[in-house]
Amino acid sequence: MTALPDWMVLPPEGLTVDGYDALPEAVCRVIEIVDGAIVVNPAPRRPHQKIIRRMSYALEEACGAELAVEFDVDLRLRDVPLLNRRPDLVVYDATLDADAVLRPEHCSLVIEVMSPGSITADQTDKPAEYARAGIPHFWRVENETDDVRGLTIFCYRLDPTTGVYTSSGAHKGKLAVSDPFDLAMDLADLL
Repeated sequence: MTALPDWMVLPPEGLTVDGYDALPEAVCRVIEIVDGAIVVNPAPRRPHQKIIRRMSYALEEACGAELAVEFDVDLRLRDVPLLNRRPDLVVYDATLDADAVLRPEHCSLVIEVMSPGSITADQTDKPAEYARAGIPHFWRVENETDDVRGLTIFCYRLDPTTGVYTSSGAHKGKLAVSDPFDLAMDLADLL
């Protein structure tokens, strides 16, 4: 039997902010923390990574200087119990200091590219967490066939009255939005 690495052995209250901040960066890149519990994420497939990279280029061009676009970063949704996600893409306030913890109030848009191992998290758990945290926009990219026929981007806007996301469109073939910024693109360019 293989013993768990020390970083996976948690106290009864779960992983805390201090405990997470003490972990090596290599460990943090492959985990998320949900209510203090460690969730290990499998390495994404190459088509998943290609979509993220190409979408980040299109978003950077559309956002202008006021907003920044990043992937592979922590988003601290809550400190106690610790809720730390690693969205596929985040659009946030470009004036945020590079060493500051990225929090929901800095974010305009969070994007998740759905993978076979993240269906429930990407369709149910994460949107609810992002909405509860007050992030104004959430997009989910579904890639069913690794070609443009199976690519759909579902866009959601936070309803300030209910605190949940409502659909602002599902896009196949082309994406054209004006909120939170103007963006038009051919989805084939993502593959």
